[in-house]
Amino acid sequence: MKKLRMLWGILRHTHADRILLGFVLFLLADAAIIQIVEPDINRYGDALWYCYAVISTAGFGDIVAVTFIGKACSVFLTIYTLFVVAIVTGVVVNFYTQLVELQRKETLAAFMDKLERLPELSKDELETISRNIKRYR
Repeated sequence: MKKLRMLWGILRHTHADRILLGFVLFLLADAAIIQIVEPDINRYGDALWYCYAVISTAGFGDIVAVTFIGKACSVFLTIYTLFVVAIVTGVVVNFYTQLVELQRKETLAAFMDKLERLPELSKDELETISRNIKRYR
């Protein structure tokens, strides 16, 4: 749950939550259009199930689009899904990469500060620095 909250925080911070919200709204609208134009899909729940099958590329085959509009909506939904997955994944990976780089710079800055104060450091602090250097080789 903590990681999910952290992920949602990243998405909100980077405004990728708007992309996800847009996707959900498109999905719901697409399901409504599918329900209207497809003769074999009479319930909104079935239209959502069909959209799930399209998004997940599972293609169960229990419900299929037969009209041009239904097929076009399916294609647009698939393309939109690919873009959303790519964008959100890129945003999260980029955020973590920047976070790691920031931590590395802070660690380096602290190390450089200790090097500048080298004559003032105790023997224990010097041994800790030595161990850290050997660990990063």
